[in-house]
Amino acid sequence: MRFALSGEQEQFSRSLNDLLSGVDTDSANRAWAAGDPGPGLKIWRRLAELGVTALAVPEKYDGLGATPVDLAVGFERLGYHCAPGPWTDTVAVLPSLLDDELLTSVASGETLASVAYAPHVPYALDSDVADARLSVENGRLRAFTPGPLLSSVDSSRRLFPPVAGDDLGTALDAGRAFELGCLATAAQLLGAGRWLLDTSVAYAAQRKQYGREIGGYQAVKHLLADVATALTLAEPLLFGAAVTLDRRDVSAAKVACGDAAHLAARTGLQVHGAIGYTAEHALGLRLTRVRALVGAWGTPRFHRERVLS
Repeated sequence: MRFALSGEQEQFSRSLNDLLSGVDTDSANRAWAAGDPGPGLKIWRRLAELGVTALAVPEKYDGLGATPVDLAVGFERLGYHCAPGPWTDTVAVLPSLLDDELLTSVASGETLASVAYAPHVPYALDSDVADARLSVENGRLRAFTPGPLLSSVDSSRRLFPPVAGDDLGTALDAGRAFELGCLATAAQLLGAGRWLLDTSVAYAAQRKQYGREIGGYQAVKHLLADVATALTLAEPLLFGAAVTLDRRDVSAAKVACGDAAHLAARTGLQVHGAIGYTAEHALGLRLTRVRALVGAWGTPRFHRERVLS
């Protein structure tokens, strides 16, 4: 049996890629980390015009009612280009937590959301710029206010401890929301891994040592081939999980995409050498993003245990 994206899904991916290739997400990430969300919010609004923020919102709230496969397609491109902002919380998670007119403004791109989900998401992402702040615990929703900013391995992922507020009642479907959060994170890891591979291959083709391109050396070829293999094997797990949304499948995808992206990050740093350590190089943004996402929405140990159980 052959699994493939539809023509519409492939076109959606290309449209996202074209838009994000034409904006400076690296500068937007650095500004976001410094507390200036302006450039990142401009990218947010442009992606909203393509329908990204409306993907999982029901049609009755002016959304697209898209499938988890559509979400995986979109989040893979967001991960590839390292788009800043609480994309997982707003686009993938929030529409499964409540049935409310608020989703209309989510679909239009006007509302950003920050979601804490105990115990796996203890800190709220970008809640200083979020309009909707919700925490989930034992299937119930609470409003929260953000505590003081915490340090993060990825400074463009601004984390805040949630200070619990009013009880808002039972979540619409807390279980589905969690699986979609995991799936979206896995898709971003796959995209980030692909960027790291593409960038490392391009660098190896032009960087010379001892009179020849380093990509011509067998050892470098093997390193890059291992990354390509890991990413290729992770992709069907991701889209298989998007079809079933079964907890075991989602966890398997999260582990595989995380491992592949981590390998891509390690290899990318080896291939780039000292330049990869510089703050000015875009590689550093992806290295820290991968490191943060590997543990986001459930640690590797948690997801491996879910698969084994």
